[in-house]
Amino acid sequence: MSVPVPCEAEPMDNYMILCSGLIFAAFLGAVGYIFVQRKQMELLMERLEEMLEAAIDGSFEEQHFDESHLSSIEARLCQYLRRQEGREQELSKEQGEIHSLLADISHQTKTPIANLLLYAGLLSEQAPKEAGELAYQLNAQAEKLKFLIDSLIKSSRLEQGIIQLSPKEYSVGKLLHETAEEGTLLAEQKQIQIHCRIKEGPETAFFDYKWTAEALWNILDNAVKYTHPGDTILIQGSPYELFYRIDIVDHGMGIREEELPKIFQRFYRSGRVREKDGIGLGLYLAREIIRAQGGYIKVTSGEETVFSVFLPRRTG
Repeated sequence: MSVPVPCEAEPMDNYMILCSGLIFAAFLGAVGYIFVQRKQMELLMERLEEMLEAAIDGSFEEQHFDESHLSSIEARLCQYLRRQEGREQELSKEQGEIHSLLADISHQTKTPIANLLLYAGLLSEQAPKEAGELAYQLNAQAEKLKFLIDSLIKSSRLEQGIIQLSPKEYSVGKLLHETAEEGTLLAEQKQIQIHCRIKEGPETAFFDYKWTAEALWNILDNAVKYTHPGDTILIQGSPYELFYRIDIVDHGMGIREEELPKIFQRFYRSGRVREKDGIGLGLYLAREIIRAQGGYIKVTSGEETVFSVFLPRRTG
């Protein structure tokens, strides 16, 4: 009986085995390369995050002095931080000089303005009718000058952080009713009615009562100023989950779309309202006061103009 002889592997089979081995080896190499690259990327991202955290708290220092990309990034970041520090110092110096100048102006003008108001009052009481009108105008101009100086000082102190706001939990309803009452006298001179409406729900939020009242008054004063005689203004409070929303709604001349981004700029006044009294600081101060407490202001204008003030309902 003959014994079967094993068949030798065909050359093609050997080639396929070799190719399979090479493909498997390449696959393992690719997997290993991807793993290494991913690990290096994770380490790089961790180091970048550490660098950013150190840059934020002011403790950043270069740790690599070689030809690597990381060393280059550290060097550039260090250079940027040094430049930024220099700019911040220059800005702080300029702000300090401006504040000092405004404080000096306030000190130097306080007595003359008080005297102007005093003498204007005396003239209006003792002078003839014709001179009494001039005394009235003198008093009005002195009041405008006093308001300008006071507003400049307030804005400077807010920017410098000298005025410290102290938000606490207060009733928004009480604040809105007081704001409406304060504006009633001014509104009645133009036959304008102010309505106050509080929607159902929690009425408290966290804010500095005195300064928030001033911010709302600045917005309401603008609404009265630009509302047509015989019209109405609505002050409405609406509780949200995170914020308490206060809307001041008027149907006056409105704000053009291209002017909406500009109205909170310091000293900005539209060309359409130049004949009205004002210096362009009221809305700027209102925004800075609300922003300093963690809130914000939004404005929409169409058939009606709505200034929406959002006060945080929680601390932090």
